[in-house]
Amino acid sequence: MSKIKRSFLAVFLAALIIISSVGCVNNLPSQLNILEGESITMVVGATAKLTTDAPDSIIDKLIWASPDPGLTVDEDGNVIAVSEGVFTVTVSCGDLTDSITVTVVADTEQLPAVDEAARDAFYGDSDPADSYEEALERSEKGEISGADRVPNQAPTVSDYRPSVDGMFICNNEPYFADENTYVVVNAYGQEVFRVYRGGGYITLEEVAAYVYAFGTVPANYISGKNKDPDSSIWGEYLRLNHSKFSGNTSKYPYEPMLPDISGCGGDLQYYEIDIGTTGTDCDPSYVARIYNDGDTIIRGAARIVYSRFDKNGNSIIETDEKFVFYTYNHYNDFQEYLNYYGGWGEMFGNITGGGKISNKTDCNPTPYVKTVKTSLKARTVTMSEEVYTILYYFYDKKELLNVA
Repeated sequence: MSKIKRSFLAVFLAALIIISSVGCVNNLPSQLNILEGESITMVVGATAKLTTDAPDSIIDKLIWASPDPGLTVDEDGNVIAVSEGVFTVTVSCGDLTDSITVTVVADTEQLPAVDEAARDAFYGDSDPADSYEEALERSEKGEISGADRVPNQAPTVSDYRPSVDGMFICNNEPYFADENTYVVVNAYGQEVFRVYRGGGYITLEEVAAYVYAFGTVPANYISGKNKDPDSSIWGEYLRLNHSKFSGNTSKYPYEPMLPDISGCGGDLQYYEIDIGTTGTDCDPSYVARIYNDGDTIIRGAARIVYSRFDKNGNSIIETDEKFVFYTYNHYNDFQEYLNYYGGWGEMFGNITGGGKISNKTDCNPTPYVKTVKTSLKARTVTMSEEVYTILYYFYDKKELLNVA
């Protein structure tokens, strides 16, 4: 190659480098700082939003990175603590960079000690949190952000569940007031309550909505299956078992196959969590007592099972891949959460099919009952065996969310 050609090639490559970085070079500040400081501590399953002092003009040019899969971070600085360890998250733009150390612990032991007197007074007269900031403040003290009533085993199912062609609608249009606030509506589109990222919740409806909205679990959940309530700031509101769910129907033939589950060769990795209920009267293997009485946790048979990651370990974002199921008889039967208050699909599984509880030889699980993933806004639905056309205006989201 001639010197002229080599010189031209060098100039051309240099120009490409300049062009590729110009978006961040323009209006580049003199420094870039992560506002959360040098380090933070999170519990497994928790989420956090990292922010910087970067001007708005380069916010969309920031590059967030975490080299270890034990901690994931997306392009907007949203962090998910996947497993225990000490990790580094970096943010960069051009030559500017900053980093933060994130320590992920298995439970809440490193959070501040609880003022028991203040906690008792709080639960004697508390209402649900009404903002993201209040939810975080409560979690730091081991105070839940939602209702404090322990749910019954069976879900309370709405009298009206919209359907299309004989299949229930699973509302695939989530309603966020902002990135940390999820609005739960009923089947008619009316707001019922809100859940906040980082808050603690125990009722089935709140936990199901939280998992659907944020793709992880409330702050009062830990990954372990053994923990004394009095050794956690959450006390009787501590919940256990945020762990991978295989769904391998060859190993557990009484379990129905969940949609596209990795345990049966599919692409979706499911996780499970305990749901504390008032008792267990459907499986003789579990005593009929409250899940957590403040002294002892008996686990029980009620679980939420949800799709969390794709086959590459990426968090589920597409609503068509979001599945949240509830089982209160230890994986024998499931109902799909339809993403609205009281929205629970048809029961399917082993007992539904006439099999014996958790029996690997005398079992007959019925298949997953498919739903229609679509918006509730405007739909032809079946109601009381008659067909009506119901238009859900929702007006505009500002009016739905009571935002000025």
